[in-house]
Amino acid sequence: MAVIAHPHPLHGGTLTNKVVQTLARAFVLCGWTAVRFNFRGVGASGGVYDEGRGELQDMLEVVRSQVPDGPLCLAGFSFGGFVASQAVAALHGQRDIQKVVLVGPATSRFGVAAIPDELRQRTLVIHGEHDDTVPLQSVMDWARPQALPVLVVPGGGHFFHGQLPLLRELVQRHLVA
Repeated sequence: MAVIAHPHPLHGGTLTNKVVQTLARAFVLCGWTAVRFNFRGVGASGGVYDEGRGELQDMLEVVRSQVPDGPLCLAGFSFGGFVASQAVAALHGQRDIQKVVLVGPATSRFGVAAIPDELRQRTLVIHGEHDDTVPLQSVMDWARPQALPVLVVPGGGHFFHGQLPLLRELVQRHLVA
């Protein structure tokens, strides 16, 4: 199963975000079951925004309750990429994390966790060349010390307008590799 985290709750992020839906579609097309969820305070979810701490607990609870065992993939877009990275750090060594997908991770705004050495080859980081929400340089500064490759989509912005089919294809290639 793949668990996918959405963008920032205070900026309109929900499980129906088009990038999150594109990620879910890529997982399903590759034979994974995709689980999307709303963070606390979004939609019908109880609670209020908690600056990433509570949202990490939300994601870990979804993993615990929806994917109690077996292979796991963690993914996220923007703020969700930050939360997914924190979930990878929390679950590493406890769970069989097969793949990690971070799209436009919010490295300039939050403390995106480093990817454990043994998961780096199973991690895909995708970023738009012209992302005006999270500068590409910030992602490169985060990835460089880890020697973690970043796939840059030429001309891409934060929301990959007009490039969602390409985004889906890139994720699918990673999942079947």
